Amino acid sequence: MTESPSLSSLLNDVRAILQEARGKAYAAANTAMVDAYWHIGRRIVEEEQGGAARAEYGSQLIRHLARALGEEFGQGMSVANLRNFSSSQYSH
Repeated sequence: MTESPSLSSLLNDVRAILQEARGKAYAAANTAMVDAYWHIGRRIVEEEQGGAARAEYGSQLIRHLARALGEEFGQGMSVANLRNFSSSQYSH
């Protein structure tokens, strides 16, 4: 069975609408996550520094956070990622 030209046109339009909506949803999710990571990094730096100019070395803070958050949110909350979130604060 062949599609009529109008059905084919409708199908193509609906596909384009869905593809555009998916693209917007992915972009919005990425923006929201970047914003969340920035805020997480800021909070970590505030906690580590406690108002001082530099964080104390050897702090177990990130390791404890990674363990607790990793259980709840998965691998994205690893020690390496949390360090990356907090190190981004020094470039702003």
